[in-house]
Amino acid sequence: MDGMTIGVIARREGLAAETLRYYERLGLIAPNRRTASNYRLYNEDAARRLRFIRRAQALGFSLSEIAELLALHQHPEKDMVTVKDMAQTKMAIICSKIDDLQRMKQGLESLSELCPGHGPTAECPILEALLKDDV
Repeated sequence: MDGMTIGVIARREGLAAETLRYYERLGLIAPNRRTASNYRLYNEDAARRLRFIRRAQALGFSLSEIAELLALHQHPEKDMVTVKDMAQTKMAIICSKIDDLQRMKQGLESLSELCPGHGPTAECPILEALLKDDV
């Protein structure tokens, strides 16, 4: 295709047109050309970049990290150590979040076991635990 308008590529890639405009403002994507009436036209390379962005987001990378990954991708001669370091850093952050979520889950399980689930809230052990100063 010679060029896809912002609406066409957005629909095709499952994004809102405003998302593409936002990515353009951030420098993550650019139209390959504009029409005489100043409509943005995107090519297949832009569609591939959008898929790259979505996959990276699904792995937890922020848009600024994605910009760095895209920049590294455009320089194939660079050493991949930076990409690996970014992936390992992201994994460490995810592991930390998982640990935090596990602690939260265990705390809620403990509190839920104490609560009979009926009666006045004035006697609710969950609410009492949340009110304690030492928790």
